[in-house]
Amino acid sequence: MEEGARSCLLQSRSSLEQDIRASYLMDHMISDGVLTGDEEDRIRSKPTRREQAAALLELLLRKDNQAYISFYNALIRESYGDLASLLHNSLPLVSPEAEKSFSDGGTRHVQAVLSEGGVPQRPVVFVSRPALVNRVREKLYHLQKEPGWVTVFGMAGSGKSVLAAESVRDHALITECFPGGVHWLSIGQLDRADLLVRIQSLCFRLEQQSQEKDPSSSLHRSPGSLEEAKERLRFLMLHRYPRSLLILDDIWDSSVLKAFDIQCRVLLTTRDRSLADCVSGSKSEVAVESGLEEDQALEILALYVNGKPQRLPEQARSIVRECKGSPLVVSLVGALLREFPDRWAYYLHTLQQKKFKRIRKSSSYDYDALDQAMAASIQVLSEEHRELYIDLTVLEKDVKVPAKVLSVLWDLEPEEVEDVFQDFVNKSLLFRDCHHRPYLYYLHDLQLDFLAEMNRSGLEVGLIHSTQWRLQGPPTSGDEECLYWFRFLTYHMAKANLTQELYSLMFSLDWVRTKAQIMGPAHLINDYVEYGAILDKEVRGHFQEFLSLNGHQLEQRPFPDVVQLALSQPDSSEVYRQALLQAQERATRGGLYLDWVNKSSLKSLSRLVVQPHQGSIYSACFSHDGTKIASCGSSKTLRVFKSTSGEKLLEIQAHDDDVLCCAFSPDDHLLATCSSDRKVKVWGGTLPSDEHEEQVNHCQFTNTHRRLLLATCSNDKFMNTKLWNINKPSSQNTMFGHLEPVNHCCFSPDDVYLSTSSSDGTLKVGGRAITSYNYGVVTDPSCCSQVFDVETAAMLLEIRTSRLSTVQYCHACPSSKLVAIALSHYAVELWDIETSKKMADCSGHLSWVHGVQFSPDGSLLLSCSDDQTVRVWETNKVHTSSAVCLKRDSDVLFNNGDITVVAADNRNRLQVRGLGLKWNHLSLSPRLPSPSSLSPPPSPFSFLPLSPQVLEVPSGTSLATLQGHTRTVLHCQFTPEGDTLITSSEDTTIRVWRWRTGECVVLEGHKEQVRCFSLLTTSPSSETHLLSWSFDGTIKVWDMSSGERLQDLVCHQGAVLACDVSPDGQLFATTSADKTAKVWSSASWECVCLLNGHQDCVRSCRFSWDGRRLATGDDNGEIRLWNVKDGTLLKICSRENKDAMDSLHGGWVTDLHFSPDNTVLLSTGGYIKWWNVEKGEALQTFYPTGANLKRIHVSPDFSTFVTIDNIGILYILKKVE
Repeated sequence: MEEGARSCLLQSRSSLEQDIRASYLMDHMISDGVLTGDEEDRIRSKPTRREQAAALLELLLRKDNQAYISFYNALIRESYGDLASLLHNSLPLVSPEAEKSFSDGGTRHVQAVLSEGGVPQRPVVFVSRPALVNRVREKLYHLQKEPGWVTVFGMAGSGKSVLAAESVRDHALITECFPGGVHWLSIGQLDRADLLVRIQSLCFRLEQQSQEKDPSSSLHRSPGSLEEAKERLRFLMLHRYPRSLLILDDIWDSSVLKAFDIQCRVLLTTRDRSLADCVSGSKSEVAVESGLEEDQALEILALYVNGKPQRLPEQARSIVRECKGSPLVVSLVGALLREFPDRWAYYLHTLQQKKFKRIRKSSSYDYDALDQAMAASIQVLSEEHRELYIDLTVLEKDVKVPAKVLSVLWDLEPEEVEDVFQDFVNKSLLFRDCHHRPYLYYLHDLQLDFLAEMNRSGLEVGLIHSTQWRLQGPPTSGDEECLYWFRFLTYHMAKANLTQELYSLMFSLDWVRTKAQIMGPAHLINDYVEYGAILDKEVRGHFQEFLSLNGHQLEQRPFPDVVQLALSQPDSSEVYRQALLQAQERATRGGLYLDWVNKSSLKSLSRLVVQPHQGSIYSACFSHDGTKIASCGSSKTLRVFKSTSGEKLLEIQAHDDDVLCCAFSPDDHLLATCSSDRKVKVWGGTLPSDEHEEQVNHCQFTNTHRRLLLATCSNDKFMNTKLWNINKPSSQNTMFGHLEPVNHCCFSPDDVYLSTSSSDGTLKVGGRAITSYNYGVVTDPSCCSQVFDVETAAMLLEIRTSRLSTVQYCHACPSSKLVAIALSHYAVELWDIETSKKMADCSGHLSWVHGVQFSPDGSLLLSCSDDQTVRVWETNKVHTSSAVCLKRDSDVLFNNGDITVVAADNRNRLQVRGLGLKWNHLSLSPRLPSPSSLSPPPSPFSFLPLSPQVLEVPSGTSLATLQGHTRTVLHCQFTPEGDTLITSSEDTTIRVWRWRTGECVVLEGHKEQVRCFSLLTTSPSSETHLLSWSFDGTIKVWDMSSGERLQDLVCHQGAVLACDVSPDGQLFATTSADKTAKVWSSASWECVCLLNGHQDCVRSCRFSWDGRRLATGDDNGEIRLWNVKDGTLLKICSRENKDAMDSLHGGWVTDLHFSPDNTVLLSTGGYIKWWNVEKGEALQTFYPTGANLKRIHVSPDFSTFVTIDNIGILYILKKVE
């Protein structure tokens, strides 16, 4: 290695060791042949990253110049540009006395050599591509000792010719490798006669230069044929110019290249990478990317219009993105803008409209217009392949397809299609993704747009009909063709105007089920949004609403039963109609489906429900154009998805701890996140250089483009609010004032002021008094939000919400006087500040709501929650609900097909309802109603605040008021004859009432609250005793007539949570918080079985009707089936994976019921499940709108099921027959 290069490595060693990852760089160096596999293994064996970097540098110092060059190029490829710049000046290819080739084009000697050889000068507008230039130079350096070929290939307009000329513009390269000179020959599309003329001209030039150097040499007559010309050129290159480089620019035909197969050193540019296969000698190649980096393309445009990249209009970025950075298009548009600098929007529109003929400008390029350059590439194909290439117009932009997709259209074997594609790839007309097996292929957007102009009618129809509708089920793993059709069949149908076929497909529940299982619901929602204009509006709305509100369920695995989900849709929905027909057909074959028969009065207010993370979601925000939503949370990730469908656009592992907030910049180009790991990160920009000392709670960009700042606030002791200048990350302002953690910060609309709110109970607004803004809204950690006048600090309004909830967040609508408030009791409320009225209840979340935000135009509202979902609401459609909101304590009477339900509501009333009838409500007490119980007909029932009341149904006439309990009554139950009412209470007592006479027997003995009890009939006396259990860990047996305590059993070390008596009364089971269950004998009062195995509190139990099995359920969602006779475990019923609530059942298993024939087990938790008892497998799952079901009532024939969820919705479910 040259001394200068070695010295530079030693000087930069510390910086390199600190920053580089050796494993990233070694892959490139092995590919270049400067590093061996054994050397890589020795370096990788070092325990730390820094030691690996030190070992690599130590090895590098013992190698030659090529290793230095390879290491430099590897740094560039892996985006270590700052480190590569440290080594640039000492690159061995640049001689010490030479000037920098990247800056001025080389020394005078270089300029003279290139000028004599006909090498084109740099274009007037030039932007360096150092990584590519160095790659070509590295290949040229291999020609120093022997002849060979270096092929530079790429698609039309990718900058191959400029790159080839730039590569030889270096003093050391010419003097050390090509002292005989560099000779340029432009070829293009030539016939034999024109080719002969070109070679004759080259030979004449070489002989003339030779005679000038050696007057004794003489000129020969021009060769008369190609064969003679080839021999003359061979002689000149071998004898007079033995170490020179011949550059052949724009080669199209292999027959042309054979004319130069004369054992010399050749650099050629072409669109066809396979051309060099026809010649002899060593070969290497360099692929030229189809597009420039965005900053390079913007620099070119800026040079054309004599401006700076950062001052270009926004259309400049759009032009670069539209053409994917194509050097040809950028140069053509730049040249046009030089003459017409106010036409940015026009040329952008021209590109978007695919009017390539208008992108035309006289230049040194062979083709004046973009369409000519694209057409020239296609014309060199054989006629058969040209027709096939035009067929690629059926593909969609930015979509990679397997060869098998086109084999359907072309009626060729996949291997034959691969061969055709190989020809296209070789000619840079198609790109191949080699990271997949089978290979995937795709077109550059410009190529696809050009082909679209040549589209032939009927092509899409033929393609679709050729598929033969083979999409009958989920594809096998790796079936890329099937996956392609599931994703893009609707696209091709719409493009082919197959409207009726599109209707049939998209309005099919079978298609929805299969595509959702493979692609997820977001792709389906996108289809309904994309093709909404050509679909029936009403039916499209049915399917789109179904997917939007159930998408989070369709993301779960195992995949839910779509038919069962669809049965919860309104009866008028086409989705429900198809689901009911399928459910009825499947029921005849033994399938189990449930119809929610009382759902007609309910209407979901959500527009979209998305589950973007596994874990709580702490923050979500709209982009400023309203098309995207970003979210973050306990999963430590940042995710961006479409606001219309939930389709994932970006996912980043953002931090090492919970991500607490995310925010878009005003132009939506940047995203900021902050975390419990004390870091603030700006994605797409420069990271702040300093950190907070404690967790960072909130971040917010300024609202305008004028000056981009980022505000962050944290739990730091004093410096808890900081302002960051994104363009100068080290520049910051630290704001003082709060003495406790700052939880939130917000810029005023004009970015003049910053407000902060803190745990110290204060709200601070920076700067002078504000007169241009009428009010500010803040949340109180209790149950209210307050509206202040910013100028006077006077409180204008206090919004008080439920006393049972705390306010988590609030946001003011930018287009109205609405304020959204996020609450801890799983709800979002909208309030009008002017009228001080609540305008809407947005219920649906299953846990605490952490954040709310209106879209920029105020039409949408999003909310995020601990339940792992983001919900999007339409502001003008949400409203206050008039529906009755019930509490979960209820009772149901099934009587000859009639159903009577009694439950307390949120307005301190008891609600009584028969199926098909409206609710009757009875306002009985100012206190919150407690549990209720129905007796058999003639239907009196008990209502339990502090003093139980017995009422007549349906009139509500009070028959008795029973006073005696001193604390809340927890449970009540009539005896079978209806004359006796039993109640248990938090006051640790049980009371047995003869309610008609008022007589009462008090059962005392428990030390803690008695939440429940059961009647126990023992033989042979058939006396009915009372079995009670309590949090004190005991079971007690009572004589109800005398109040005598018959048995007192200490059952568990923890609270007794549930108890069940076997149908014959001989056994009873108990479950406990100590994670065990026990089976007891009613005769001996001894434990006959101890059931171990649950990993959490055992919450529920139930005997089968034949008494042979016992089912137990725990707080982890697991259900176990036991053999009662010997206590052995029969089955474990559970999901394959935990669900969104980190449970196997959506929460605690709270209730269990066996079917009369003991073949089916019903369980409740976060949702309702039916299980096959013999197999332990789930038969069906019903997902309620809410969660945390407390109990379920089952009809005697096991065909009707009634329950209430935690947000007060009643479910009456009937088996579909």
